[in-house]
Amino acid sequence: MIVCCLDMEGVLTPEIWIEVAEKTKIKELRLTTRDLPDYDALMRRRLKILRENGIKLKDIRRVIAKMEPLPGARKFLDALRARQEVIVLSDTYYEFAMPLMEKLGRPALFCNWLSTDQKGFIARYHLRQKNGKEAAVRALKNIGFKVKAAGDSYNDLAMLEAADGGVLFRPPAKIARAFPRFKVTKNYPALLKALI
Repeated sequence: MIVCCLDMEGVLTPEIWIEVAEKTKIKELRLTTRDLPDYDALMRRRLKILRENGIKLKDIRRVIAKMEPLPGARKFLDALRARQEVIVLSDTYYEFAMPLMEKLGRPALFCNWLSTDQKGFIARYHLRQKNGKEAAVRALKNIGFKVKAAGDSYNDLAMLEAADGGVLFRPPAKIARAFPRFKVTKNYPALLKALI
C-alpha cells in the first residue's frame, strides 16, 4: 500500500507567513523555508518580529481565518485520497493550520504546536520531533508502507529523499536546479499523476 505525504504550505495552501506579512505590512515576515533553510533561525526571527510589532497569536489567526486553500487543492486532495492514504506533514502549527484543514476536508495532519504567554504573544514553538517530516516517512516505511512525498521548499528535501518517490511542486528555480533528482510538477494534474 502507498501512503502519500504532502507538505501543506506551498502545496495545498498559500504560505501563512507571507499572508501575515501582507496584512501587517512587515516585509521581514515574508521569509519562508523557500528562502532560508535554517528553520530554527527563521522561527526565532519571526517570534522576535511579532513581539516587537505587538502582534499576538489571535492577530495571526484572524489573518488565517480569511485564507483559502490554493485553487484546485481540495479537488486534487479529494482525487488523491480516493486512490491512496494521505498524510499532510507540515512545519506549521496546529494553531495556524486547523481552519485551512477544515476547508480541505480535514486530512490527517502531523505538525507542531505553539505556546503563548499571559499577554497572548507566541512565547515558544514546539517541534513534534526534530526532522519530523523525514522521521514520519521513515516510520511509515518501517511498518511496511511504500511512501511517496511532495513538497516545495528546503524543509521538504529530507522528506523527499526518505520517500520511495519524491516530487517537487512549484519549487523556486534555485531548489529545482540544485536538486534535479526530484521530478518537478507545476500543476495538480501533473502532481496527481506523479503520486499515483
